[in-house]
Amino acid sequence: MLRTPLRRSSWLSERAGADVFIKIETLQPTFSFKIRGALNAVLARGGARRPLVTASAGNHGKALAHAARTAGIPLTVYVPESAPRAKKDAIREMGADLIGCADYDDAESRAKAHGASGAAEFISPYSHPDVIAGAGTIGLEILEQQADVDAIVVPVGGGGLVSGIAIAAKALSNQTEVIGVEVEASCPFRQGLAAGQIVSIDVQPTLADGLSGNLDPDTVTFDIVQTLVDRMTTVSEEQLRRGMGEVIQQERLIAEAAGATAVAAIAEGALKISGRAVVILSGANVDREVLASLI
Repeated sequence: MLRTPLRRSSWLSERAGADVFIKIETLQPTFSFKIRGALNAVLARGGARRPLVTASAGNHGKALAHAARTAGIPLTVYVPESAPRAKKDAIREMGADLIGCADYDDAESRAKAHGASGAAEFISPYSHPDVIAGAGTIGLEILEQQADVDAIVVPVGGGGLVSGIAIAAKALSNQTEVIGVEVEASCPFRQGLAAGQIVSIDVQPTLADGLSGNLDPDTVTFDIVQTLVDRMTTVSEEQLRRGMGEVIQQERLIAEAAGATAVAAIAEGALKISGRAVVILSGANVDREVLASLI
């Protein structure tokens, strides 16, 4: 796991009329922030060798497969069949058993049932204390690297990343606003926060496969987001696609759609910020066909 750089972005700063920095989590060994939570979850088990099981849209499964292989622990990963081939191939290459499912909600349900059977320990990709704590190290690093941060802008799927960052940021800074960004096609937090509780949503197709799906009704992240995250916004599919392309063009970095969601919100004007802000570039595991279409 790396302590990733914080780099000022001239084009995002100009677009936002603020001082904007990018936290480049795409440089991690598995090319996403997920390695932080996965390694923390494995290390916290203290050498236990019981098999693990998880559900994943791809990045968490890849990260947990990396951590499990290092520790010599068997792992089963339930993934939607629609997950990018680059992610599924990487999970297989690291020695995990891969089981395809109809969609993410089906994958999560089957993985939880697998864990409940006693055959393995279920590690949620977002609703697990060690996973959330691992994600929170990003918040700690940001405030060590740049103490006077007015806002941290975070992609949101199941809420593990934004929950960890919010816990860390609010513990260290009274001035730092934490802002979440969902995709319009799958925004369970926006709809749930409006209703005051977790609700089932109609998930639409999205380029941001890593952010797609309903929330686990038992997730701990909803209460954390409701309490500690200052505001939420969404971006459209077209805004996502343009944002991914501009990350390549302007920053010479690769980002998958889920990874570029927060960047797109700033670049496309879906989010108003001021002062000094940090945006999380969270993942780069994108199929080359999608990348080629953007280029």
